Amino acid sequence: MSLTILSDEQVRAVLESLTYEEAETFVDKLRSALYVYSTSRQPGGGGGEIVHQPERTVIHSKVTGATTLFMPSANAAGHAVKVVTVSGPDADPSRPTITPTGSVTLYSPVGTPMGFVHAKTLTAFRTALSSSCLLVKRASVQTLTVFGTGLQAYWHVRLALMLRGHTIKHVNIINRRFSDNAKDILKKFYAVAKATKEREGWESTHFSVLTPGYGDYPRLLTENLVAADVIFCCTPSTEDLFDAEILTNHQARRKGRLIVAIGSYTPRMRELPRELLLQATRAGSGGRHFHKHATEGGAVVVDTLDGALTEAGEIIEARLDPNQLVELGELVMLRRLRGEERSLATSGDGESVSESLGKLDINSESSSGGPGRPGSDGGGISVRDFFHKRSLSRTAAGDGKDDKGEQQRQDEGREDHLARWIRDGNVIYKSVGLGLMDLVVGMEVVRLAREKRVGSLVENFSS
Repeated sequence: MSLTILSDEQVRAVLESLTYEEAETFVDKLRSALYVYSTSRQPGGGGGEIVHQPERTVIHSKVTGATTLFMPSANAAGHAVKVVTVSGPDADPSRPTITPTGSVTLYSPVGTPMGFVHAKTLTAFRTALSSSCLLVKRASVQTLTVFGTGLQAYWHVRLALMLRGHTIKHVNIINRRFSDNAKDILKKFYAVAKATKEREGWESTHFSVLTPGYGDYPRLLTENLVAADVIFCCTPSTEDLFDAEILTNHQARRKGRLIVAIGSYTPRMRELPRELLLQATRAGSGGRHFHKHATEGGAVVVDTLDGALTEAGEIIEARLDPNQLVELGELVMLRRLRGEERSLATSGDGESVSESLGKLDINSESSSGGPGRPGSDGGGISVRDFFHKRSLSRTAAGDGKDDKGEQQRQDEGREDHLARWIRDGNVIYKSVGLGLMDLVVGMEVVRLAREKRVGSLVENFSS
């Protein structure tokens, strides 16, 4: 078996040249892997596939101020180990910041080395790819607001343009200062070939950069946030990036938004205000929505439940419990159960959620024939409880119980409501990263690199 070696420049060349179909394949492969990861730990889930995602091993060096993370993972396709070094949390501020750097080593299921890949661009891309699993489901993706100007910010926007470029009209970039990174991120978008922009549909998209240096910054920040259909938070911040009131007030909640937070990854870091998370999870207690257009799921979406509870500063500060979180892989079950996605009605102008969605309470059960029907008093079942109940009912399928058909109808009804929430509602996604993502994306990058004859290929490699 041959070994493929890819530098960061070569990884970037492969990813920048993706067609829509290739980018969609990446999304599908990651969704499938996350589905197995989440459901394999539930009763009746996983389809017999094995996923191993051990906790990362972390080593801090007081001498260099560096922190090195070792992240192993394995699934049916093989296994991988990612090693990344960053500046430690207690690093001497007088020392140069260590830009996250490292590698991913990929192995076949029987242990034969298959790829050795630089991790810089790969890490940014795979994180943005997980966010894209939700982005592609959104009904309206016209205005993007992104905090940060690093690789994570770039790839979140770049993938959005690949997948939804024909609908994106504005990209608002917000940074704490007009730095070289801020200039560079604009140059990267302007440097994309005209033919590529036309193929992806964003040749007329308007880009802007906003920093606190502008005299009218508070007003412009509020306008950018309220106008956004999607907000990407991609900064290693230790404090809220904006006041919660901007998005929790009555007027701002007239439309749903997808809010993605991936920049903070330790208990001491955070990007999102506490009240924003608490508002998003209040529906889980059976309470009614603040406004008829504020369709919410009563949960915050995370990539890994265990990781979010121990590493995500926002989740820890808001004191959210597991019943208020749902893994991204669990949401894929909505599609998997029926075999195909149902067509959902969209609002006329894409700016607000339809009247019918305003009547939904996806956390309630009606005693008169299904969950969330208008007039239901609400049973207060959480999103996570729903998935657990549905897994148990699927395990018991075929046991001859008379209520099996009614249970299935209730499950399908609530799934429709969840699907509408994902499509049109206020959805918050918090990611701290999974080694499994590196394994899945790394394997696909290596496959494409071989097809496109990119990188170094060591034939007949033997360990």
